[in-house]
Amino acid sequence: MAKAPVLTPRADDFPRWYQDLISKAELADNGPVRGTMVIRPYGYGLWERMQAEMDARIKETGTQNAYFPLLIPQSYLTREADHVEGFAPELAVVTHGGGKELEEPAVVRPTSEMIINDYFSKWVQSYRDLPLLINQWANVVRWELRPRLFLRTTEFLWQEGHTAHATEEDARAFASHIHRQVYEDFMTDVLAMDVVAGRKTVKERFAGAVNTLTLEGMMGDGKALQMATSHELGQNFAKAFNTSYLSKDGTQELVWQTSWGSTTRMIGALVMMHGDDHGLRVPPRLAQTQVVVLAIKGDEPVLAKVREIGDRLRAAGIRVHVDDRTDTPFGRRAVDWELKGVPVRVEVGPRDLESGTAMVARRIPGGKQAIAVEDLVRLLPAVLEEDQALLLAQSRERRESRTTEVSTFGEAVEAAVAGGWARIPWATLGEEGEAGLAEHAVTVRCLVAEDGSVPSADDAPGNVAVVARAY
Repeated sequence: MAKAPVLTPRADDFPRWYQDLISKAELADNGPVRGTMVIRPYGYGLWERMQAEMDARIKETGTQNAYFPLLIPQSYLTREADHVEGFAPELAVVTHGGGKELEEPAVVRPTSEMIINDYFSKWVQSYRDLPLLINQWANVVRWELRPRLFLRTTEFLWQEGHTAHATEEDARAFASHIHRQVYEDFMTDVLAMDVVAGRKTVKERFAGAVNTLTLEGMMGDGKALQMATSHELGQNFAKAFNTSYLSKDGTQELVWQTSWGSTTRMIGALVMMHGDDHGLRVPPRLAQTQVVVLAIKGDEPVLAKVREIGDRLRAAGIRVHVDDRTDTPFGRRAVDWELKGVPVRVEVGPRDLESGTAMVARRIPGGKQAIAVEDLVRLLPAVLEEDQALLLAQSRERRESRTTEVSTFGEAVEAAVAGGWARIPWATLGEEGEAGLAEHAVTVRCLVAEDGSVPSADDAPGNVAVVARAY
């Protein structure tokens, strides 16, 4: 009798494959309230690695971490009209506490522009207080009608940065720096994800922003996923909260602001961009376990050797896990680590002891090779770097091969519906064409310049619209 596949093949049912992988790789479970999730230790370990890499980059900009309350007075959201209109359908509102009806309902934060601006208005008095650069790692709640683990959940984890600047130019430059030097660098260098950096259209920009910069990634099925965004807020929130400062000239001026965020959605992107029919493929620079050393049998000499190998690799700076659970069949353990996407497995059994070798299985390109134990410390760092580069190259090749240059609305829709991206001159598509895309469940993911750079304005000559179906 043939053995049933561990995962639904991607080509048969991509959404089912995605759900299978998240469950079987032990990344997350659905929570008890619809739309919530329980992130399991392996999934949370990926988030911790993402946090560490992102946090270091954020702090290099001079930004400091802080924390703001989960509950926000409902009246705060009425101070900026576009903002409240944009988030109203997603709000969760607390009306009772301590057994009594609250005098003023409290909103569970969908984002923190409002409460942070309330405190910025107290903390900023003079030009000497600027720029004020704050980030928080927190959870937010946006009531989701069509939840999907990691991609769209009612509660999710994220970082949200908020800054105040003396000039519009400073704010614009900072939003751009976060967009490219923090987010894009992290995604390409650590997540090995090819992303397109662009500018959102007016229709798609963040509620209350004057400009939204985005990074869009192509998933394994050709759909797009918004990976992270950086917003220029202009002076909209400064006006609402009177966040002003005394300039060097002695005049009272409103600050210029930015906000920017990335979320646990990146774990979903990791699954859909790098995963295959055998499970996850985790980029080595991200992996909490880069190499797992497995004992094939429970003989004491074998156990001693795998622990020795683990110690030597760990001393060389490689993140290692030694799997000596020989009361669990070796095949089951090997499949489990393959599902979890650990980049390299080093397998050791009695025969390997005799030959002085270990069988090395590479998860990303596939394949196995016997390597002398004495050579592992020397060879594996290069193997990990090769596999990191391979994932990025595969990601880029997918996007390039499935992106079509088109000249008409119909061609753009056809390319997107067929499971790819289309690039069409924005002057040809325009806002009317953008509205028409919605009838086909297609959106403009971002605007880019002809040379692939980020446009300076919504209507800059030569702007190109990147069109796709999206998660």
